[in-house]
Amino acid sequence: MLYRLAPAFLLLLTTGCVPLGTPITDPNAARRPAGQQRAPEYYADKTIRYEDYIYNPDVRSVQCYVATGQPTEVFQPPVVPLSQGQPVTLEFDVLGAASQRLTAKLVHCDAGWQPSVLTDMQFLSEINEFLLTDYRTGVGTKVPYYHYRMQMPRVKISGNYLLLVQSAGGVPVLSRRVLVYENQVEIDLRQGIPVAGAERYTLQQVDFSIGYGGLNLVNPVQEVKVVLRQNFRWDNARYNLRPTFVRDADRRLEYQYFNFENAFAASNEFRFFDLRSLRVMGAGMALLDPNASPRTVTLTPEITRTGQNYSQYDDINGQRVFENREFGNGATNGDYASVLFQLQAEQQAPGPVYVLGALTDWQLKDEFKLNYDPETRQYSTRVLLKQGYYNYQYVVAKPGAAPDNVYFEGSHRETENQYDLLVYYRPPGTRADLLIGYQTVTVNGRRP
Repeated sequence: MLYRLAPAFLLLLTTGCVPLGTPITDPNAARRPAGQQRAPEYYADKTIRYEDYIYNPDVRSVQCYVATGQPTEVFQPPVVPLSQGQPVTLEFDVLGAASQRLTAKLVHCDAGWQPSVLTDMQFLSEINEFLLTDYRTGVGTKVPYYHYRMQMPRVKISGNYLLLVQSAGGVPVLSRRVLVYENQVEIDLRQGIPVAGAERYTLQQVDFSIGYGGLNLVNPVQEVKVVLRQNFRWDNARYNLRPTFVRDADRRLEYQYFNFENAFAASNEFRFFDLRSLRVMGAGMALLDPNASPRTVTLTPEITRTGQNYSQYDDINGQRVFENREFGNGATNGDYASVLFQLQAEQQAPGPVYVLGALTDWQLKDEFKLNYDPETRQYSTRVLLKQGYYNYQYVVAKPGAAPDNVYFEGSHRETENQYDLLVYYRPPGTRADLLIGYQTVTVNGRRP
């Protein structure tokens, strides 16, 4: 499971030890190898997006997590109780040889991730502008960068928050979604069984109920909003789920569906490669040129896993961790490498093919789009990545729908996945959607 990794895998990770300023420019653009140029259209629009987003091509390796003090803290999603005993931490790199003066602010959002009408002082006890002063230069790397780190300030109410980093003139640099919750309801989140035939072997269903005995809800069906996620992703989350039963006597809402509204494709354990060393080849690497600048890595050519039997192994559910196995730490001693992905396919997929995972912010980014060569019958793309251990999948884009991660990966009910449920409520006469409940459940969790 994501939080409790198997001892062998945990040992594998720990052995390597895990409106101000000047605008960010791109001093390395002319030096980037072919295939690493950023798609300008992706970064051209500086309109703030209320989602996990990178607005500048120099910003890389963003991690937003709960600082628990454990080796696996970077796998903790940015979800904290209102007490905020363990802070949300944001880390990222800015490519280039000069540091930048950056500021951060919080934007309180409603349940639909639109800015709320609250003033800053209604959810903060300090001025809503925070100068990023914790930054260090990369040491011993061929690709120059500065590593930034900050902790999110404490907030006064629960709900959705957008942590926004800006450069001069309020130009957005990156944004991250953060959830602050309180336990005002009782959540029963559990694995269900899809009511169907073949779907039982490919889907995972999550049933749940919400007890609201401590709240005086007049119309709970309309007042309570829920969001169901798989592996803390927003791109394929389930919204607008209505209760199937309302038990007034027990003051409980039941959510048990029959048309797969609360079911997800189980998919497969994530693919992986080990980039923690740029002197010797790690798992998943076929070629390494340590003398190139930046260093170049060719991953082992891969094949589709559709139609193959399920194979169990420990993964980190699409996440990644930055480390340098030779010396220092991943934050400031991890170098960047030009990594070539290769996927063999007898014919082109029915849509564009992308690499997907935390390394792409769970988005279909142009630089992670693979090109198909009909002569070699192979998809490929080259991407600049920081030293570390990576999970990822190959997906097919579908217009107006979540990416298809079954076409190349297959889907097996035995796959380990983690699910979480968000419960929102806006009290009468107020102007904010509160996150009144949060719960997680692991399907097919591995015992340590």
